[in-house]
Amino acid sequence: MAREYDLTPRAVARVETPFRRIVTPIPVPESLPLLERLARHEPVAMRGQPPIVWDRAEGFQVFDAWGNCWVDWSSGVLITNAGHGRERIREAVKRQADSKLLTSYCFPSEMRARLVERLAGLLPEPLKKIFLLTTGSETVECVIKLCRTWGVRQGGRAKHVIVSFEKAFHGRTLGAQQAGGIPALKEWIVNLDPGFVQAPYPDGFWTEDNSFEAFERRLFELGVEPQNVAGVVLETYQGGSAGFAPREFMQALRAWCTGHHALLVCDEVQAGFGRTGTLWGFEHYGIVPDLACFGKGITSSLPLAAVAGRPEIMDQFGPGTMTSTHTGNPVCCAAALASIDLVVEENLAENARRVGGLLHQKLLEIRARRPQLGAVLGRGLVAGVICVKPGTREPDGDLAWEAVRRSVEKGVLMFSPVGFQGSTVKICPPLVMTEEAVLDSVTAFEEAVTEALADREGRK
Repeated sequence: MAREYDLTPRAVARVETPFRRIVTPIPVPESLPLLERLARHEPVAMRGQPPIVWDRAEGFQVFDAWGNCWVDWSSGVLITNAGHGRERIREAVKRQADSKLLTSYCFPSEMRARLVERLAGLLPEPLKKIFLLTTGSETVECVIKLCRTWGVRQGGRAKHVIVSFEKAFHGRTLGAQQAGGIPALKEWIVNLDPGFVQAPYPDGFWTEDNSFEAFERRLFELGVEPQNVAGVVLETYQGGSAGFAPREFMQALRAWCTGHHALLVCDEVQAGFGRTGTLWGFEHYGIVPDLACFGKGITSSLPLAAVAGRPEIMDQFGPGTMTSTHTGNPVCCAAALASIDLVVEENLAENARRVGGLLHQKLLEIRARRPQLGAVLGRGLVAGVICVKPGTREPDGDLAWEAVRRSVEKGVLMFSPVGFQGSTVKICPPLVMTEEAVLDSVTAFEEAVTEALADREGRK
């Protein structure tokens, strides 16, 4: 259920640590006129995040204009992999802006050439053709088009089925939402394309049967003939829960797609650029997909996304027939090149693995003390803490909401609960996060959960 934050300022305890500082009521009373202006001119849908007015952000911290400072557990929305406001990225953007080339559509530019070459050099074979776009949703629309075109050319018009997974989120545009696995988000479509079907995602919590046989069984139940599958599209980890599939499942899926001449697509929009402790999330599985989608952390700042794929798949469309208005925007490309250099040179994937290991250890210790936390999923610097009714797998969205709200009041910033019925607290700080900041912010999170549960008990 969609929720909206109460804008009545609440007196909260003062916080002063090396990483967090809260010195005003939350929301800040002086911020209310700005929040009211936004509410007056924007749709209600834009009111879903904690009412914290960002003034600036540096590294893994976010600051407002009234003296408050948060440890950022959101990275925007998994954007700032290299950290907020990095000087190298800012300088790259300034240099490109000062060159007076701010846009070039599909006309060639040096910056676009440098970026696609850099990405192709970092990606494994056969992901050697790169198409630059603007958003993650746009990359998903693109891979749907590529999969269906490839399928029909290989096996006739019946080979057009796109298989994706339950509880998946691939974006908010028409095709991306049909590939998604959240029924409530598709109600507006009304006449769903029957060529999109979903299988259970083997996360080991919401779906206990992690076997590949369960995938094949679902296709059989849906009446889908394997030879009619054009592509299988899945998030490298599910964004709503941070759940990973078993390695054996993914290797079996890779072999199944190859055997049935279907394209395997990994949506790496959240998982790429070091987030999971490896440069690319699919490395955890020991596979390489036929197509991959990237976005969010590609620039640590500006809007840019990319599809990478096998050349024969990417080259299906003739000149001028697969384009995008802001393809390879030179300013965004400059930011991407600087961000990628930081991720690689500072070995931020390794930092995510090491610091993320501590994060997961501490979250699992909290879970051991709190049966209301049903699972901690994820790898590297992405975690999903799933809130449930004790002794069950029934999602508890109220607890997740309160844990996030109270954490924000303590100086730990997250976006609103996600996943199945809003029951997952998503934790995804910038990859420059330190162990000391993890320990500091996890303490605040446990305090928030403890207080939320105590308040619930007091109201019984």
